[in-house]
Amino acid sequence: MPSLVDLAAADLVGFAENESDAIRWLTGKRNAWDDAVIDLFLKQGNGLGMLAAVRTRRRGRRAIVLTNYCTDFMRTWCSALGAEAVFDKSTQLGEFFEYLRRKVGSRAQRPDSFVP
Repeated sequence: MPSLVDLAAADLVGFAENESDAIRWLTGKRNAWDDAVIDLFLKQGNGLGMLAAVRTRRRGRRAIVLTNYCTDFMRTWCSALGAEAVFDKSTQLGEFFEYLRRKVGSRAQRPDSFVP
C-alpha cells in the first residue's frame, strides 16, 4: 500500500498516536516541520487539542486535518482552531494528496526551505 511519503512526495519527520505526544513533538523547539497532518481521532485525546496547541505556530507551518468525521460543523471548528485545510478520508483522499504535492513542491523551490 502506498504511503503518505510516496503519494505526496513528502518527508515524514514525526509521528504520534496520542494527543499529548503529538503536542509535545509539534511544539518542541528542536523539531522542524512544515505540514502537520492531523486526524481528529487518536488513541488518547483528539486532533482538536493538537490544532489548539499549534494555533500560534511559526509562519509557513500548516495544520491540515484528514478525518473520517468531516461534517460542516467540524470543518468550521477546525478552521476556527487554525486548520489551513480539512479533508474527508472517505471521499477526498485524491484532493488531499494533490494539496500536499502542491505545497511540498512550492516549499522545495524556496531557498530557505528545511530539508531533514
